[in-house]
Amino acid sequence: ERILAFMSLGIALLSILCFFAIIIGTWSGMTIEDFGSGIWPFVALLPNIGLPLAFVLIITLLVITWVRRRRANQASS
Repeated sequence: ERILAFMSLGIALLSILCFFAIIIGTWSGMTIEDFGSGIWPFVALLPNIGLPLAFVLIITLLVITWVRRRRANQASS
């Protein structure tokens, strides 16, 4: 569970940082052609994949936690 939590947090933070990098790059005068070379295609694609993946990981973590707590409550009853 701890690994799943850190994975979701790390992916979400990395995606948000990439999102802000795109905003800062656009603000500094980069054009759409500039975003097509180097590492920029990866930076532009990461929030599109990373944020939904982090959301799915968080939902998975919640379901795992709920199931574990329900089993613990049933065992104690």
